[in-house]
Amino acid sequence: MHLHAKPLATRRQALHALLGAAALHAPFAALAGFNFFTSEYTIGRDELQAQIAKRFPVRQRYAELFSVNLRDPKLTLDAAGNRAGITALMTIGSPLIQPSSVEGIVSVSSALKYDVPALTLRLHDPRAERIELQGLTGRDAERLQQIGGLVAQELLRDYPLRTFKPEELTVGRKTYEIGDITVQQDDIKVALK
Repeated sequence: MHLHAKPLATRRQALHALLGAAALHAPFAALAGFNFFTSEYTIGRDELQAQIAKRFPVRQRYAELFSVNLRDPKLTLDAAGNRAGITALMTIGSPLIQPSSVEGIVSVSSALKYDVPALTLRLHDPRAERIELQGLTGRDAERLQQIGGLVAQELLRDYPLRTFKPEELTVGRKTYEIGDITVQQDDIKVALK
């Protein structure tokens, strides 16, 4: 009887140790980007790109005469300027232009802000930096570039880059708040306080 008791106790201890280890690792799996030593959360370029791609294409009308459509977004990160950017294919359509639609590319750069109630990292005050339209020159091109730039800025104002789940900002009994936001070459770091 004592021969079986020791292995059974050892098996129970091993099972409890295994369950305890699994319970410890479960909350940390959700915190893959969290660095306890620096109190920072890192969001990689690939994750951000995937989040952005889910919300495109986007479309908006301008003055009831123009329709601007943005698709195939590509994220850019500007570490020197601490800005994020989106470059997208743009189509401007209108009965006032010939042909009835024009294709091009728009690049928008933006500062970042954190929306506390929504737990969301957003573009803030985007600026159209570059607009290229195919097949148009002169005044028509200038007017459409202005319209495209204004609409792209409006479409991307307060655009959500990353929404945090409450559990990503909670460890044990401590709930963290987002502090400084730093754009790096391949990711965005947010300080947790």
